[in-house]
Amino acid sequence: MSDRSAQRLALLQETLAGGGTLHLRDAASLCGVSEMTIRRDLSTQPSALTLLGGRLVMASYPSNTPAYDLAEQQANDYPLKHLLCKRAASFIEEGDTLFIDCGSTLVPLLGQLGNFHELTVVTYALNVATAVSTLPNVRLVLLGGLFYVSSQSFGSDDMRAAIERIGINKAFISAAGVDCTRGVSCFHFHEVAPKQAAIACASQRLLVIDASKIGMIRPAYFASLNDFDIVVTNEGSAPALFTHFTGRVLTHLSVSSTYEQPR
Repeated sequence: MSDRSAQRLALLQETLAGGGTLHLRDAASLCGVSEMTIRRDLSTQPSALTLLGGRLVMASYPSNTPAYDLAEQQANDYPLKHLLCKRAASFIEEGDTLFIDCGSTLVPLLGQLGNFHELTVVTYALNVATAVSTLPNVRLVLLGGLFYVSSQSFGSDDMRAAIERIGINKAFISAAGVDCTRGVSCFHFHEVAPKQAAIACASQRLLVIDASKIGMIRPAYFASLNDFDIVVTNEGSAPALFTHFTGRVLTHLSVSSTYEQPR
């Protein structure tokens, strides 16, 4: 194996170590070579990477790397997630069209939607769609594509364009990592396009995270902190966020109190 080929494969393996997928063209761009070169690297050399449907995936997760699993995350810190989502729901208005992200953090938000007479929910997450489909007052727009079991969500190359055609009032976004200088990230690369499209199109962008995500950097970057209008989080994350969340509104939530930084 040539040194350059080894370096490219090592870079791609490191990028995908936390899970998710990487489109072949994005892998080529990351390495500064052509798609054919990446294909050649994969076909001629042993690698932990596999090319499936035009996307790179890890053949198996390294034993020391935590892979995201929705079922496991769903049970973690549910009371805190419920408090965060209750505060986030206070920004919803009658008749809104809401983008609701995938993952476990925003699941308790769905229980707040029955308090309204008419809403529209746009999502690419199966768990969100399943819950919303039982609410007679909510019109559901489910964005489809290839299904990813670990995050219970869909991904496709045209999802960005589909979101851009919808008038979204509020985008509720979750994340697996928030670094105050390196930005906001998640485990899975197929989530980047819908997250970025919703952030770009929505009239109001809300990031809903718990304090454990602060200081974490995950493989798939999708936004800077100041791409959001509101951050809903718990007490422990506030000091670092207040320093870097300039000119925006930060909702600082604890069990006993709620504080909003002035604009």
